Amino acid sequence: MTGKTLKIKAAKRTQRKRRIRSKISGCATLPRVSVFRSNRYISAQAINDETAVTVAAVHSKTLGLKANIEGAEKAGAVFAQTLKDAGINEITFDRNGFLYHGVVKAFAEALRANEIKF
Repeated sequence: MTGKTLKIKAAKRTQRKRRIRSKISGCATLPRVSVFRSNRYISAQAINDETAVTVAAVHSKTLGLKANIEGAEKAGAVFAQTLKDAGINEITFDRNGFLYHGVVKAFAEALRANEIKF
């Protein structure tokens, strides 16, 4: 891709991210789970936006997983267990400007399969 195309792609993701964040936020009882996907890794964190504190987090690098669908499913299962240990059963899902497709969708479905509601 050319430099111009990459700038347009990044600008569109930023626009989607701002639009999503204007509508959702997290609190102590219903934290916002923000997902970040790169070409190599996937990470997520549960955030209490009222106090700006990260409640729980997971990163595929520490788990030895890649940013593919299988890795996202395993990371989602581990993150669901981390949320349950923190006493959280319901979340607000923030896809962080990424399309709800592929790795992001697999991560969300893994959370749902492990009884995390959103």
